[in-house]
Parts: sequence; structure tokens; C-alpha cells
Amino acid sequence: MVLDQFIEGRDKATRKKETDKYLAEVQKRVDRINELEATIEDLGDDELQAKTEEFKSRLAKGEDINGLILEEAFAVVREAAWRVLELRHYDVQLVGGLILHGGKLAEMATGEGKTLVSTLPVYA
Repeated sequence: MVLDQFIEGRDKATRKKETDKYLAEVQKRVDRINELEATIEDLGDDELQAKTEEFKSRLAKGEDINGLILEEAFAVVREAAWRVLELRHYDVQLVGGLILHGGKLAEMATGEGKTLVSTLPVYA
């Protein structure tokens, strides 16, 4: 019993440490997405739509989807959602999108914008 509690406690501590490290990396990506917002916001509608072909071209040339292009793509989706739906992805929704893109599960409560979150990894 004592050994089980010890192991469980160590496991929880290890998982928390790993989760905190992962979320810190995700937060850095969210910060970079936010830094792109003004640049993407300044694009005209045609320029914003042209980003899709630009991304396809860059990926075809071997750019890694998990590199900086992912942050650009998320910034483009955020701006498109604002222009078309008048809904803007909040940081917590960007976090959810990055987690889903990474193939992990993200739990969100009712009303936190799961549908809007799903637009991010679907585009990327």
C-alpha cells in the first residue's frame, strides 16, 4: 500500500512536470501566433486567401508543417474566422488547436469554443 502510494505520487509528479514543460512550449507558439496577428490583419481578402496556396507551395518544397508555417497558418485561420464569422480565437483556443494538431486530447468545457478550436488543426 505504501509503495503504491509512493509510485502513484511519483507518477503524478512526473506527469505534471512533463505537462508543464509541454504547455510552456505550446504557450511560446501561441505568443508567436499573436505576434503575427497585426501582419495577417493587414492583408487584403485576396492576399489572405492566397496564403493557402503559399502554404501548399512551401510544404511541397519540404517545409515542416510543425515549423513556423504552423503558427502562420493558425494566424491566418484566426483572421479568416474573424472576417467571416466575426469570431476570434482566444489564446486558450489556440492552445487547444495546437494540442489537437499534435495528436493529443484536449478537454474543454461547454461554451469554450470547441467548434472554433477544430478549425485550426483542420486547416493546418
